[in-house]
Amino acid sequence: QVQLVESGGGLVQAGGSLKLSCVASGSFTRINFMGWYRQAPGKQRELVAGVTSGGIANYADAVKGRFTISRDNAENTVYVQMNSLKPEDTAVYYCKVVVGYVYVYWGQGTQVTVSS
Repeated sequence: QVQLVESGGGLVQAGGSLKLSCVASGSFTRINFMGWYRQAPGKQRELVAGVTSGGIANYADAVKGRFTISRDNAENTVYVQMNSLKPEDTAVYYCKVVVGYVYVYWGQGTQVTVSS
């Protein structure tokens, strides 16, 4: 089992920044993928950014150039630095990890609200 604890969400004005963190704990051998997804009201959950254990990152087009994902393998932690935030970035942000290329775990979600 893997437990994920997210932090860093909140309310920020447009143009501001936030950094989300997600720490994984529990019994596991190797985390392959770590990523962030978001879900706005009335919309489907979508990938924001993800990073493999080898450090290869990918981003949604909507956040490229504004968000940066990183991970600390020693601490089993993934971060996303979010700059130049826009009102359309408002959503609940979820951490996702994949263990053993098979097992998928989700965090409880953290609210990010960007005011105009």
